[in-house]
Amino acid sequence: MTGRFGRQPTGWGARLFARPSRWGHSVAGQVFALTAVIVLLLIAAAASALVIQAGYDSERDARDRSLAAAEAFAHAPGLPAALRAPDPTVLLQPLADGARIASGVDFIAVMSTSGIRYTDSRPELIGQRAKGDIARAAAGESFTETFRGKPSDAVRAVVPVRDASGKVIGLVGTGIEVRNVSSTVEGQLPLLLGAAAGALLLGTGGAALVSRRLLRQTRGLGAAEMTRMNEHHEAVLHAVREGVLIIGPDHRLDLANDEARRLLDLPADAEGQYVGDLGLDPRTAELLASGRAATDEVHRAGDLLLAVNVRPTKPYRGRPTGTVTTLRDSTELAALSGRAEEARSRLQLLYDAGVRIGTTLDVVRTAEELSEVAVPRFADFVTVELLEPVLRGDEPLAGGLYTEMRRAAITGVRDGSPLQPVGDVIRFVVPTAPMAAALDAGHGVLAADLHAAMGWRADDTAGTRVALDYGLHSLISVPLQARGVVLGMANFWRAADTPEAFDEEDLSFAEELGARAAVSIDNARRFTREHATAVTLQRSLLPRVLPDQSAVDVAFRYLPAQAGVGGDWFDVIPLPGARVALVVGDVVGHGVHAAATMGRLRTAVHNFSTLDLPPDELLGHLDELISRIDQTDNGGDGQNGAGAGDGEGEGLGERAGVTGATCLYAVYDPVSGHCVMASAGHPGPALVHTDGRVEFPELPTGLPLGVGGMPFETAELQLPEGSRLALFTDGLVEDRDRDFDAGLRILTEVLSRPGRDPDQACSDVLAVMLFPVPSDDIALLIADTRRLETDRIAEWEVPGEASAVSRVRNAGAAQLTAWGLEDISFTTELILSELITNAIRYGSAPVRVRLLRDRSLICEVSDGSSTSPHLRYAATTDEGGRGLFLVAQYAERWGTRYTDRGKVIWAELPLTGAKEPPAAPLDLDALEDLAW
Repeated sequence: MTGRFGRQPTGWGARLFARPSRWGHSVAGQVFALTAVIVLLLIAAAASALVIQAGYDSERDARDRSLAAAEAFAHAPGLPAALRAPDPTVLLQPLADGARIASGVDFIAVMSTSGIRYTDSRPELIGQRAKGDIARAAAGESFTETFRGKPSDAVRAVVPVRDASGKVIGLVGTGIEVRNVSSTVEGQLPLLLGAAAGALLLGTGGAALVSRRLLRQTRGLGAAEMTRMNEHHEAVLHAVREGVLIIGPDHRLDLANDEARRLLDLPADAEGQYVGDLGLDPRTAELLASGRAATDEVHRAGDLLLAVNVRPTKPYRGRPTGTVTTLRDSTELAALSGRAEEARSRLQLLYDAGVRIGTTLDVVRTAEELSEVAVPRFADFVTVELLEPVLRGDEPLAGGLYTEMRRAAITGVRDGSPLQPVGDVIRFVVPTAPMAAALDAGHGVLAADLHAAMGWRADDTAGTRVALDYGLHSLISVPLQARGVVLGMANFWRAADTPEAFDEEDLSFAEELGARAAVSIDNARRFTREHATAVTLQRSLLPRVLPDQSAVDVAFRYLPAQAGVGGDWFDVIPLPGARVALVVGDVVGHGVHAAATMGRLRTAVHNFSTLDLPPDELLGHLDELISRIDQTDNGGDGQNGAGAGDGEGEGLGERAGVTGATCLYAVYDPVSGHCVMASAGHPGPALVHTDGRVEFPELPTGLPLGVGGMPFETAELQLPEGSRLALFTDGLVEDRDRDFDAGLRILTEVLSRPGRDPDQACSDVLAVMLFPVPSDDIALLIADTRRLETDRIAEWEVPGEASAVSRVRNAGAAQLTAWGLEDISFTTELILSELITNAIRYGSAPVRVRLLRDRSLICEVSDGSSTSPHLRYAATTDEGGRGLFLVAQYAERWGTRYTDRGKVIWAELPLTGAKEPPAAPLDLDALEDLAW
């Protein structure tokens, strides 16, 4: 018998005839023939393309060379002068011949603008008109053109010659035959043909090597023989009673035999799909996709238990490998699998407890999460009792005797339960009861049968009878302890819904669950304490009642973040001259440190505001103060934000200075309606016009406080009466789920609603913009501007002479009479007399006097000098020095503020209840002679 699967032919002759036959009928021979044809076609196409490209390149090279030669000759020095010579040919012909030889072109012709040749490589053409269209060159344009014909195609370039003024005075034409350029390419044809022959040999040789290798790998099989072998492979693979899966490196199923399809219930089109898309058990899918080796791992597939073996395939030349998986039906291991499943379920429950318990920093909610996570997978009912100090956030006493707790959470498989509700006090009177025994022992206690738990039944006879009648039959009590301190108690109950009683393994699991929950409850307790402390500190440092003033009608809101009180603050500060300062600020961070820092900043702003500084100067002083505070807090190293201290103790490592604080300071004058504001890294205010239009004025935003190095700038606004300013911190408009611009759009819509006073506007803004769980503090200050009526303002220009003092004083007295303030007339005249006299003597023009009738009478005297008077005690022998002392005695407040062009000395007097004048009337004219 002969053939591939029989005896091989013997003898040299038979082998010679057998090898070509074997080669021609094999898959390798067919691949070689096809590859050789493809290589031949590719070489022919490449040679044709090269010839075409060579022709194109030759013509392009001819154009470039002729144009370059023409431009070079046309721009040669002395060519314009030679063209104007009486006989240009004599001068230019030798030059043209030399240039033609040097450049390698066939001819160079110099022509007049009308085309008459002055030079040419053929002397008989000199003096004749050149052929072709040279009008473009005469017009000043350089061009090239190609002539097609015999004996060869030629390229000509024509370039204009210009004189110094740019006028075309002649033409230069050059030409070259394309065949002269392409001769170099033709000389390379033997090399080209040799390369093509070499490529053909290499291609066919490579195809022969590939075919030879393919011949070895396929063992010389033909297509029919390979098909028959595949049929044998399929028959054997699907006949075995063990499931086989082949999974590729891309986690796709490449092959599954019939047994594997049956065991895993695979769909008909499973091959080619990702393992994760086959609907397998998650554990099985994870194992098959992981590629790790496994031996007899037990996995569930419906009602079957499968022993799974996974082995990676042998690597091939560094390429990623797949896996081969075999499956055996091991349903007889059901008992073992049940215990493994139970252990897996407990581990999963512990994992879920770690994820679900402690999601908030609320003590009661954490207790509820403990009860919810254990029902119904571990117990039918779960109750959690906590000590009263823990619920308040306080530290419970260590080692105390606990006889009662308050129920904080209860969860069950049914709505109604026989257990005491949330909020009730649970007492542990009998020491042998499971709860009391667990607290005393410090570990969990199991009462597998509640009917036999006499201590528990004696603790509350009536209540336990109801519980037993309800179906409660098993209990585990676990004390909740953290850092060795008892926080509360967790009780796990089983009722008729779960007939099995708790066992020792359940007790160990309950203790583990309680230990994890106790840590979360303790964290929540500590946060509750710190949060309450920070809230108390924050609210004590914020203004509780806004001061009385007439410039604005103000309402405010402050809301601490749920994650912890931050450092947001606001303030309304009355200033001299009926003005008012509106302030909002924000300190980065949360907790007591941020609240304390806020208090320091607010106090500093109050102190600096008494100096009546412009907003930019006030922020500059505040920035300098914070830098000094940072240096002091950090040991004087001058590094803001450096971690001071050794970090021991709670919060000590957080003393990182005040860097990160922002502030917006605005001053509004109700007399002029002028508002000046400056910002240190804080968002600008919203301005609501009387027509409801909302805008956010352009405001130079400086660096945050404590950074230093850059001055602050002010923005000035003219506010109409009744306009509204809304100052806020960034916690109002942005959060994790909303960016700053989106928040501003919502705020604009809310503020544009008409017909609401500032308090209603604050409520509406928070109702719309408040986040369900705010991550940052919110401070909101809304102020409606007012204007001081013109009939409550009196102003006078004061000439620079002493006689003007009495006239202005008398005019002021008359104005007080018109206002019905005769009771304070003498005091006002005395103060005006002293202030005006001082301004005339020691100040500079212009001197102005202004009286404002507000909640008090405000006397202002301004001049162009920046020298400020100081209060002092005059000696007995001094002739002056008592005037300012008199002002301080009779005025309620007085002071100096500086302006861009001088200063203003002001004094405030109450409208009623003025200080009594002296019994003997003073001579006010004589007082004018007193020096300050």
